[in-house]
Amino acid sequence: MEEKLGWAVADAVDYRDLPADRSKTGGWVRAAQILGIEICERLSTMGIAVNLVTYLTGTMHLPSATSANIVTDFMGTSFLLCLLGGFLADSYLGRYKTIAIFTMVQILGTGLLAISTKLPQLHPPPCKSIAPETCKQANGTQMGILYMSLYLIALGTGGLKSSVSGFGSDQFDDKDEKEKSQMAFFFNRFIFFISLGTLTAVTVLVYIQDEVGRSWAYGICSVSMFTAVVIFLSGSKRYRYKKGSGSPIVQICQVLTASIAKRKLNMPSNIGLLYEDFPQATRIHHTEQFRCLDKAAIIVEGDFEKNGSSSPNPWKLCSVTKIEEVKMMIRLLPIWATTIIFWTTYAQMITFSVEQATTMKRYVGKFQIPAGSLTVFFVGAILITVAVYDRLIIPFWKRWKGKPGFTNLQRISIGLVLSAIGMPIKPRNDFEMESDVNGSVEEKC
Repeated sequence: MEEKLGWAVADAVDYRDLPADRSKTGGWVRAAQILGIEICERLSTMGIAVNLVTYLTGTMHLPSATSANIVTDFMGTSFLLCLLGGFLADSYLGRYKTIAIFTMVQILGTGLLAISTKLPQLHPPPCKSIAPETCKQANGTQMGILYMSLYLIALGTGGLKSSVSGFGSDQFDDKDEKEKSQMAFFFNRFIFFISLGTLTAVTVLVYIQDEVGRSWAYGICSVSMFTAVVIFLSGSKRYRYKKGSGSPIVQICQVLTASIAKRKLNMPSNIGLLYEDFPQATRIHHTEQFRCLDKAAIIVEGDFEKNGSSSPNPWKLCSVTKIEEVKMMIRLLPIWATTIIFWTTYAQMITFSVEQATTMKRYVGKFQIPAGSLTVFFVGAILITVAVYDRLIIPFWKRWKGKPGFTNLQRISIGLVLSAIGMPIKPRNDFEMESDVNGSVEEKC
């Protein structure tokens, strides 16, 4: 028994809820099965998002601004629902069940979207008029089916994003030096596969949408997700499962509730009198910032359970370590807030930039590049930038400054500056329209 426990991963169990055997569970093969879900999720979400605006304007006959809002709402909802997926994974379902359930939800959404684009009853008749404003727009039922499919996909995406990377890292033991290095390599490959899935979406899938049919493209998304989840489920007996430590959202609410309830109490002169139940090795030292939250750790009568238990009511009394964790998350808010404007900039790549591309000459010989595929430059720039940074900038910076590249904050700052420079650089949208009605008429727009 002792020999077997020596091969066990301390904080992980197998599918039978027994200590996970290091030699039989986890590792790169299981992580690869999980990465397949991520590739297909990126293929579906980005393949739909980058070319959706052309479907809304060209087939559903919606105005450009309305179409752009629908796309950005769809993408924004996908990211916001990560909070729901993370909460369910940490508090109730676990990452494995969350991935399995939300993959099925996304399969349902892409399948419904394929049906809605195929059946003529679910979109308005083609427009034969030259003036777009005279075209018949999609009615409430048609838009309702479209919204249902899009937000099912958004729900599936939110659940997957919150758990795939975490469950993949669970397959490695960070206390083992060999597996710890494999975990770092896994995250590098994770970013690579995200970019690979996006690259396939904006090239191959967009081409199929334009040249073969949208229903075929969305059907491919649904089938690929189904294949990925079958591969994912086939490894159920070989995965490592880690029990969640609770949702950080709940912890934030507990600290805020306890500190508000005790806001009128005076802080003790000795910080050591504040409540702490974490072992010495895992404690986070008290900091002076956001001292109002420290009142959640003041011990008063009624904080402990009435049944005589030594555990406190977490909504009345919180440890110093939990409070410090909440403080850390609050300190991250300004950094998070700066990315809001960046994602506003990014939204132009999949909305108005795609619409602008439809007015451009996109022929290479006899081959016409789909308008949605022009976002490949964005994906390509990411891949090239990552390669240049890893192979050129990091070695140069290490020789010059003695540091392995820029800090995370410096990299965020550089990205924000470049996005700010990029937005004013707008290509001229001058083009000529010729008409032979009552002579040759030339109009510059």
